[in-house]
Amino acid sequence: MKINNNKGEIMNKFNKVGITALAGSLAAFSAQAVEMSVAGSAKITYQNGDSTEVTGNPMGMNTSLAFSGSGEVNGYDTSLTVVAADQLGGMSSAAITVDLGDMGKLSFDQGTGIGGLSTIDDKTPTAAEEIWDGLDAVTGTKDGKVGMGNAGAFVYSNSYSGINMTSQLAKGNSASSTDDAVSGGSGGTSLDIALTTDGAMLGLEGVAMGFGYGQIANGKMTGAGNDDHDEHSTVFLNYSMGMITAGAQYSKIDNGGLTSTDEVAEAWGISANVNDSLSISYGEREIEYDKYTNSADVREDIDGYAIAYTMGSAKITYQSNETKNNGGTKGVSDENAQIALSLSF
Repeated sequence: MKINNNKGEIMNKFNKVGITALAGSLAAFSAQAVEMSVAGSAKITYQNGDSTEVTGNPMGMNTSLAFSGSGEVNGYDTSLTVVAADQLGGMSSAAITVDLGDMGKLSFDQGTGIGGLSTIDDKTPTAAEEIWDGLDAVTGTKDGKVGMGNAGAFVYSNSYSGINMTSQLAKGNSASSTDDAVSGGSGGTSLDIALTTDGAMLGLEGVAMGFGYGQIANGKMTGAGNDDHDEHSTVFLNYSMGMITAGAQYSKIDNGGLTSTDEVAEAWGISANVNDSLSISYGEREIEYDKYTNSADVREDIDGYAIAYTMGSAKITYQSNETKNNGGTKGVSDENAQIALSLSF
């Protein structure tokens, strides 16, 4: 399990404000009273990137509001979540979920990240964000992070004898669209699945583990030797004992394009809750880029550490991440350090 990890903070760490109202039905054809709640968060950051980068103003802020409601629609418990963020350019996400009882839950997700393989793309322990957070992304590479994304996707979730299962299905490149509209990007259909358990069914106290696999559309359906899907797979294992949590993860991406590079990622991390307020962590990640040409394979090395101090609904974090041979290109490095103050309302 992750210690004090604020990934998905918008969705997972809100404190309810307790505002209720009468709202329209979650389905347009069945109006009824629905209890609504709203919660918010704010994050102020000071960013320090690589010395070769133009920093400009290193101060930034993000604020978010999440609205959620639930009610009964045609005999089924149904919930709606809408998240609005004021990040540069403006962003929002939403999900609607129908609870089918013993048959599980069926959702349509527009970017909230409630299910699928991407929920376990990196489960190594950390006191803040992942050790690759804030590092420059390289076009055409995934840094060994698996999953199709979570926009415009149907999600099915259920539990079986202590094993949690979540699966996603999406057309094309898993992009958001409004009603009466279609997104651009690749064709094809993507399907992935993630299985996780806390180890209790095996009598393994303190263990958290999981496995995932996906067939992800890549838009390379033309050309001799090309496959229209990439294969994504991952497995992780974390163990907690007292104040310490240690974990490791192995991921692989087999690209279906004839001239594409495969990626293999091996990662480990360790975190410690020094006391109820203070936590620290360190991790490393290696990505092997299997070049399709005669060029030698390249290994990217990422490492990072984090410190977090929590005071009620406020959290202060410091994180420093660094990579060498970024994106599989020899000699290209990047680093990022960030101080952040996060507040939940």
